Parts: sequence; structure tokens; C-alpha cells
Amino acid sequence: MRNCIVAQSGGPTSVINASFLGVLDENNKLNYYDNVYAGLNGIEGILAKKIVNLSEIPYHELEGFKYTPASGLGSCRYKMKDFNTNEEEYKKLIEIFKEYEIEAFFYIGGNDSMDTVKSLSSYAKEHNIAIKFIGIPKTIDNDLMYTDHTPGFGSAAKFIATTVLECYLDSSVYSNNGIFIIEAMGRDAGWLTASSYLAKINGKPVADFIYLPEVAFSKEQFIKDVRNKFLEQNQVFIVASEGIRDAEGHFLGEQKSSAAHDKFGHAQLGGVCNTLKELIIENSITSRVKTLELGVTQRCAMHCASNTDIEEAYMVGKKALEYSNTDCSGDMVAIKRNSSCPYSSETFLIEASKVANNIKYFPTEWINKEGNNVTDAVTEYISPLIQGTPEIPLENGLPKFSVIKK
Repeated sequence: MRNCIVAQSGGPTSVINASFLGVLDENNKLNYYDNVYAGLNGIEGILAKKIVNLSEIPYHELEGFKYTPASGLGSCRYKMKDFNTNEEEYKKLIEIFKEYEIEAFFYIGGNDSMDTVKSLSSYAKEHNIAIKFIGIPKTIDNDLMYTDHTPGFGSAAKFIATTVLECYLDSSVYSNNGIFIIEAMGRDAGWLTASSYLAKINGKPVADFIYLPEVAFSKEQFIKDVRNKFLEQNQVFIVASEGIRDAEGHFLGEQKSSAAHDKFGHAQLGGVCNTLKELIIENSITSRVKTLELGVTQRCAMHCASNTDIEEAYMVGKKALEYSNTDCSGDMVAIKRNSSCPYSSETFLIEASKVANNIKYFPTEWINKEGNNVTDAVTEYISPLIQGTPEIPLENGLPKFSVIKK
């Protein structure tokens, strides 16, 4: 019997489930594997033998996952040890895979997940184990190298730009409107924050200032810029990344607790908008400052998802299954943009080792010379990725989402 298994890892997105459904649907079409299993809670769940057989679940209970946000298979932030120093987890995992007659493992995730794909593939090749390991990209941060963009980013960008538009209108109704600050996700790369540039009225971006991690943040220049803009128009709208940092590399919004780190050593961020608010008030620009930290809404807002994003997430899942019918292993399915207008894309394979532990930063040439906004190149790049509105199934006026019965 020939079986495969799929799992999800890291932070969820609005479209991550479309990828695992793509794997399942393509196998139903090709009948390449006898069963498609799912590991619940990623590698961590598989090691605990939390495994379900998707092929035994009635399809009508699964098809809704294409329009269901968050990680329907559960997720984890689990870092496997280097097998050169400790291979116990690898031995255990391979034993479980052999028990379930697994011939291919599809891991849907970001940088850290591609590191896992790389390690597992290297271990399998070194020990002549005939199991294929293929990475399927996802992350709203859009920071994976080699792929034009990542599934999940388009929907998050659409949500951010829409929210910026709505908040701008809401904050503009009084004669004395003050200052409004929105904080977007993005530890190291400013792609999400930059998407706020798409929020325009009569062709003009509503955000006066956009601050990204790629440019060192100067408190002095920030105060000067905001003060001048406020005096000019009695209103300022700011969008800032959670990952902005000063010239010394210190995050403005880093939590100081030693416990505020994940298992990969990443500092937990949040609170940048409040830091900026304090700077504005302390420097007597105005006391009328409102803030909004978008938080997890950026990665689970299916009601504002991009249909283009959903279909591409589905596409990389289908292609992963198809690629597993070749001799590839240790690769990630990446997206190549063929054209922006009209938009078209296709997939190709890239070694997971080239993606793992690397970051695709927002291009500095797309940032204005003052370092406090972005250029029109952002619109050309992101606009095609936010197109289309999915027809989400409804029940009693609310979205009808799917869940795995555990």
C-alpha cells in the first residue's frame, strides 16, 4: 500500500487549508496514493501519533476547508534537533511513517518548516530511506526566498488595505481628527505594512507615513515628520510594522520578558503603535491619538480573502502531489509570476535548503528616500494578488467553516 501524509506548521493564514485540500483533490484525481493521512499539529502531532485518514472522511465534510481560515489540521512551532547530534526523533518519525506505509510527506509552512523539510530529506537520503519530503509554502509575511510571493500574503494584504481605508474614513469625521496609528505584522520584512499603500481615495494613498523594518527608525525624525504633517492638515494617518527597530537594531515593540520568545528564539513583538502614541503625546504634538493593533485578524480574515490567493494556495497543494510522482525530495513548491497584467503564474521547485533560514526583505528601492513611505512599485506588485472575492458558504447569515472531528 502506498500512502502519503500532509501537515501544517507555524502561524495560520486565511488560505492554508486550501493547500491541504489541493493535495487531497489531486490525489483523488490521480489515485497515486491509496490514502492521504493528516498529521494533527504538525511534526509534533505526528511524533505523538495524532494522525487521521483524510481519505476515510466523507468528502462533503472536507470540501469546505477551501474557504475555512486558520490551520484546520492544527499547527505547531516545533524545532527538531540536528540529527548529527541527536537522531532519536528522526528514528521515531521514520518508524511511524513506515507503520502507516508513508511514501511522501507534505509540510505546509514557512521558513522554519522548510528547515524541517531540508533536515528530514537529508536524513532520509543519508540513510537510504525511500520517503519523499516536499514543502508547500505559506506565510502572510511574504518573506520566503525564490518564490514570487507566498500563499496567504494576498489575503492579508487585502484585509490590511481594506481596514486602513475603513479606519481612515472613520477617523476623518470630525473637525479635529487627531492622529491614527495602525500596527501590522512583520517581524523582519515590511511586505504586510507596505500593502497599506494600496488603500487610496481618488487615487491618493490615505496613509501619510508607512514605517517598515528595512529602514532604521529615528524617533527624532518621526517626531519632526508627524509634527509638520499635523500642523499642515490637522490629521495624520500612520501605518507601522511590528518589526520596526532603531539604528542599533532594537525592536521598538519587543516584550522584555525572557519568556517572550518562541521555540525558534524569535522575540514576541507587539505594542509598536502604543510606543509611537507615547512619543507623540510626550512631545506635545497632540493628545488626540488612537491606535489599532491588527493582530491575528490579518491571518484569519476569510471574509476579506483574495480569491486569487485561495486558488494559488490550492494550486501549490495540487502541484506538490504531482511533483511527488517524480524523483524530487527536499524541495519546496514555489510560484513564478509570468505576467502582472493580465496576471498569470505557475509553479516550480526550489531546494528547501535555499529557502530555510533566509528572509526575503522588502526591496529598499521601493521605499522613498525619506524612509517613511513606499513607492508606486508596491501597487503593481501587490494589486494582482488581492483580486477576486470567494463565494463563502453561509449558514444563518454567517460563514460556514469546516473542522476536523478529532
